[in-house]
Amino acid sequence: MGSSVRELAGATPATRDRYVDLLRVASLGAVVLGHWLMAAVTPDGVGNLLALVPALQPLTWLLQVMPVFFFVGGFSHALSYRSLLRKRPEPASGAAADSVYSAFLRARLQRLLRPTMVFVLVWGAAALLVQLLGGGGGLTGVTLRMVTQPLWFIGIYLAMVAFTPPLLKLHERYGWGAFAGLAGAAVAVDVLRFAAGVPYVEFLNFAFVWLAVHQLGFLRADGRIRRPALLAGAGLVTAGALVAFGPYPLSMVGMPGEKVSNMAPPTLALLAHGLWLVGAVELLRAPAARLLERPRVWRTVVAANGVAMTAFLWHLTAMFGVYGAMLALDVELPAPASAAWWAQVPLRIAFAAALTAGLVAAFRAFERPASAPPGAAGATGAGPLAALGATLCLLGVLGLSMVGFGGLLDGRTALLIAIPVSAPAAVAMTLGGWLLVERAGRGTGVRAGRPAR
Repeated sequence: MGSSVRELAGATPATRDRYVDLLRVASLGAVVLGHWLMAAVTPDGVGNLLALVPALQPLTWLLQVMPVFFFVGGFSHALSYRSLLRKRPEPASGAAADSVYSAFLRARLQRLLRPTMVFVLVWGAAALLVQLLGGGGGLTGVTLRMVTQPLWFIGIYLAMVAFTPPLLKLHERYGWGAFAGLAGAAVAVDVLRFAAGVPYVEFLNFAFVWLAVHQLGFLRADGRIRRPALLAGAGLVTAGALVAFGPYPLSMVGMPGEKVSNMAPPTLALLAHGLWLVGAVELLRAPAARLLERPRVWRTVVAANGVAMTAFLWHLTAMFGVYGAMLALDVELPAPASAAWWAQVPLRIAFAAALTAGLVAAFRAFERPASAPPGAAGATGAGPLAALGATLCLLGVLGLSMVGFGGLLDGRTALLIAIPVSAPAAVAMTLGGWLLVERAGRGTGVRAGRPAR
């Protein structure tokens, strides 16, 4: 691996925006560390440290960095899709447009779905075996329910990939106006939700808020974020005003039992928070770029990018593994937020990081995308087939993030857009959708090459 990383780092073109790669790794790393810190595990279950110590909730304004990842995604998707457009064999034909779209979906989804499907299948088999043997209670049951929760991020990211072509066209025509349209839709949703009491309308902001943040990545790709300080200041002031005078909670992550969450579904306050974060990271761009010119630093970023998704998928497995080992060895679990609990934090994180590294070593090979075989020019219908596959993947992954693997033998379900979904059904949708995307993306005549990051 060392020589491979050294070769990749050495072959980096001068035109590559290395800061984007750093932001991707740093944002996922912050999410992993946040999950490890926030989990308040006791023999009776799992709580949230931020709910137990509300004074820590302002930290979420720095550590809730998922908007940065989606912002980086918009930047990368714009570059990747435009690169494929330049390679299309027949610029004027509908079949060529289908080919570009299906090849784009396949290239982008491989980095997500190959490691995700391995995670899902391994955990699904383990959960079934545990429950057949009569297990599934205590911390094991909590783990089976919670280990899939981070998959919501994969589902939202799938939607961003699928909507990239039409939203990129809107961006190219309207620029900041396209972002303003999505932000305005998010405002309208919250007005209908909080002022008019319209039921279920809040779920539309899963699209409007996150796609608006994604749209900022398009603006970044075209060099149109020229006043990051103004963006950061406006976002911070707006978020503060919404929390102080509106119906929005202080925490930018979900709290157990709260009536309103800024995260699920996303709110206007979270969108303003995203503006603040995007402006802030853009202000750090120049000094970070100088740091990334150092070969050792850049090699570290390249190595981390190669395993980041695998580490993200398995980090809760590692965390629950550490707590399970402590219970099995009769190591005392101090009361969350107590002095003894805080003293134990460095050791728990160190062991979780070591176990995550072991899981990454076991599964990292699945993060490498397979190359598409060459084929004839794109067949008519490849685009709709790829879109159908992406939709199934999106619904399947979101459904699995909600239902988990607990209660497999009892037929446990969760509501996904008012439809009950079981874990087996969610896995089947995800796998079936991925196969459709693979089929549509093969033999398109458009070679994606190494996916842009």
